[in-house]
Amino acid sequence: MSEKSSSSGSDEDVEPESGHPVEHGGVLSKWTNYIHGWQDRWVVLKNNTLSYYKSEDEREYGCRGSLCLSKAVITPHEFDECRFDISVNDSVWYLRAEDPEHRLQWIESIELHKAESGYGSETSLRRHGSMLSLTSAASALSSTSTSSFKGYRLREKLAEMETFRDILCRQVDTLQKYFDSCANAVSKDEFQRDRVVEEDEEEFPSATRPDGEHNHNNNGSKEKLFSPASPKGINGIDFKGEAITFKATTAGILSTLSHCIELMVKREDSWQKRLDKELEKRRRVEDAYKTAINELKKKSHYGGPDYEEGPNSLINEDEFFDAVEAALDRQDKIEEQCQSEKVRIPRLPAGDAFSTIGTHRFANKHHSYSSSQSSIELVSASDDIHRFSVQVEEMVQNHMTYSLQDVGGDANWQLVIEEGEMKVYRREVEENGIVLDPLKATHAVKGVTGHELCHYFWDTAVRMDWETTIENFNVVETLSDNAIIVYQTHKRVWPASQRDVLYMSAIRKILATNENDPDTWLVCNFSVDHDNAPPTNRCVRAKINVAMICQTLVSPPEGDKEISRDNILCKITYVANVNPGGWAPASVLRAVAKREYPKFLKRFTSYVQEKTAGKPILF
Repeated sequence: MSEKSSSSGSDEDVEPESGHPVEHGGVLSKWTNYIHGWQDRWVVLKNNTLSYYKSEDEREYGCRGSLCLSKAVITPHEFDECRFDISVNDSVWYLRAEDPEHRLQWIESIELHKAESGYGSETSLRRHGSMLSLTSAASALSSTSTSSFKGYRLREKLAEMETFRDILCRQVDTLQKYFDSCANAVSKDEFQRDRVVEEDEEEFPSATRPDGEHNHNNNGSKEKLFSPASPKGINGIDFKGEAITFKATTAGILSTLSHCIELMVKREDSWQKRLDKELEKRRRVEDAYKTAINELKKKSHYGGPDYEEGPNSLINEDEFFDAVEAALDRQDKIEEQCQSEKVRIPRLPAGDAFSTIGTHRFANKHHSYSSSQSSIELVSASDDIHRFSVQVEEMVQNHMTYSLQDVGGDANWQLVIEEGEMKVYRREVEENGIVLDPLKATHAVKGVTGHELCHYFWDTAVRMDWETTIENFNVVETLSDNAIIVYQTHKRVWPASQRDVLYMSAIRKILATNENDPDTWLVCNFSVDHDNAPPTNRCVRAKINVAMICQTLVSPPEGDKEISRDNILCKITYVANVNPGGWAPASVLRAVAKREYPKFLKRFTSYVQEKTAGKPILF
């Protein structure tokens, strides 16, 4: 019985502690930086700590970062149903789950770990219950006693004191009546006792000695019959006088207190003004502090996912434009440094430098302009049969029909740049808020042929030599010797999202219908879909329809001299219809296009001139 009662008592006093939350791990997308964006990471939740690794296989090498969740703030994103942010002071992790359900599971697990950590947890309250109870009770009493005097003006407290004074006066009056009754009762008792004593003395005269003071009992001891007479009687206290004194004293205290309160009320107005001024100063300081904290957080997290391109971006259009301009300027400086380093590198022998053309199936031995007819069949449509052949032919025909038309007198086309032989036109078109401005550029380059320009533009082996905006690319599928499908990602220009493109690229030679007109070389690139390169969340998929159209003009050499590069002039028509997708402001897109397209044409044509200088002419 004793054991049973002992165990039951312990069960009542000590609650069984619940188990710690289990370890939770999985893959989450973590925002790394504005260059690499979202990256998959292996995230582990254990012992109130959130850690992440590059992958699950690399856990043995240690985590790349961790957060203690005791003071963490978990914020589900307002618009992105898969994203949630975890912040501890100035450190913020931006995380995205696979879907909203997984996000909810992660948030609940994190909240559970956070709730079971530190002195704020349920187990902690059980473990330190008695001390916390005492502390809580004391703090509650303190807060109650303090708060009871808040919010009341001195006039209200004065009214309360007047009420207490009335009550105290009534109590004193009641006490006075009681004291008066007691005094009357004592007086009557003394009167009756005096009468009894006088009657006893008349009946027993021998019981009193001559001194009239003592009488002997049977044991021979003396008894004092009555104490000496008192002027106030047996009560010995003047109750009525004491009560009057008490009432007067109390009234004096209350009067003095009322006078003090009256003086305080007179000073209340000046004190209230001072208090209002101090409160206003405090409000201004608090506002300034909040503003400074917000600005600090904005600067510390500037470059986070909330400031990149998107429908709910926190960056305004002017800041967006400035950031893009700054990023492009940095890329230009990097490009200039790379070019200066290339200049210092010794050039390869002439044969090796031109080997990319010399081994190409379009390459021929040194020949004159008239011998270019021999390569017609190599790039004719009849030899280029694949599943996109029909689309390629439609694109080629459209470009030959419309792209070569003169737009100088067309009011719909605006001349935006003119630098020497190069002119760039733009026609403003917007659809659902997205800029779809068609661009058209015309240029004339000496010393190169249309075949050479189109070859370098189409050949992926030399793509990275002249294209500086591409981060990486790969050939997804080779459809024929003249047609490929290419996937490429462009360099990130923060805060704009990174773009990728999946397009079909084909090269053609179109014979002139008039013997006085030059033949035309053409490269057309247009967006397609492919199972091996589906769209991803990392990049915004852009849609393109681009064509490089080149015609070679030859001026006759003097006498019997052979045609040299001094006799060659290539007319270039470059057209681009690009749907960038995403949410970039229209002003930014137009400014970037106006800035980058002329640079692209100059860079590309200069590269081809450099590569073909002193080499056999490829018509």
